[in-house]
Amino acid sequence: MNRVWLVTGASSGFGRAIAEAAVAAGDIVVAAARRTALLDDLVAAHPDQVEALPLDVTDIAGVQAAVDGVAARHGRIDVLVNNAGRGMVGAVEETTDAELRDLMDLHFFGPAALTRAALPHMRRRGSGAVVQLTSMGGRFAFAGVGAYCATKFALEGLSEALAAEVAPHGIRVLIIEPGAFRTGFAGTAALRPATAALDAYQDTVGPVLSGLPGGSGQEPGDPAKAAAAILTALDADEPPLRLPLGNDAADAIGDHLDRARTELRSWEKLIRSTDFDD
Repeated sequence: MNRVWLVTGASSGFGRAIAEAAVAAGDIVVAAARRTALLDDLVAAHPDQVEALPLDVTDIAGVQAAVDGVAARHGRIDVLVNNAGRGMVGAVEETTDAELRDLMDLHFFGPAALTRAALPHMRRRGSGAVVQLTSMGGRFAFAGVGAYCATKFALEGLSEALAAEVAPHGIRVLIIEPGAFRTGFAGTAALRPATAALDAYQDTVGPVLSGLPGGSGQEPGDPAKAAAAILTALDADEPPLRLPLGNDAADAIGDHLDRARTELRSWEKLIRSTDFDD
C-alpha cells in the first residue's frame, strides 16, 4: 500500500525535495506550506497524488484541525515530516525573548503539536513514522547560532524520548541532521535578530552573518539526494534514530563526538569524585 505523507514547509528546500521523492515512489503527499501557490506546479503535475494544504505550524489550533482533516480525507497518516523552519544569526546577548520564543514556536512547539496530533492516528494502525528535520546544529553549536541550535537541540531531545515511547506501537522516529545543502536557507533565511548588532561580537558573530549569504547556492549538499537518503532510511529494517546528511555533517559531528569524549576523559576523575563516600 502506498504511503500517505504530511510534509510541512513543502514549498521549497528539503520539504519540496521530500515531497517530490515521495511522489516519485508512488505515494500520496499532503504538502503543507504557508504559501501554497508555490506548490501549484507539483499539484498540477500529480493531481491524484499531491494535495496542497495551507498551514502555519505555529497555529496550534490549526495544526490539530489540519492533521485530523488529512486523516479523514486519506484514511491515515503514514509519515509526518516536520520540516518547516528558518535560520537566525545573532549573538545570544543580541537576541530578545520575543525572537527566541518565535523561533521556538516554529522549530519546537509547532512540530511537537503536529506530532501529538498525528500519533493517535498512527497508534490506531500500529504503524507510522515521524521525521524530524533538525540540523547538524542539533548536535553542537557555535558562535552566532545559539538561538537556532537551541531550538534544534530541544527537538532532538523530545524526539529521542519519543522514539522510545512509540517503538512498542510500531512507530518509528527519524531525526535528520543536514549540513549545508542548496535549499536557499542561507540566502534569505539566515537573518540577524531585529535588535541592533553589538560591536562586542563583530569578531565572532560577524563572519557567520556575512559568510552565510555569500555561500548560498554553493553548498555541497544536493537536496534530491538527501530526500532519497531519507526514504532509504525509512524503508530500512532497522533505521537509525539520527541520520546526518552530507560530508560536512559527518565530519563535524564526528569531530564533536571525539572532542566530547576527550573532555569527559580529561575531567573524569573530578566528575566521579562527587558521589557520597559510603
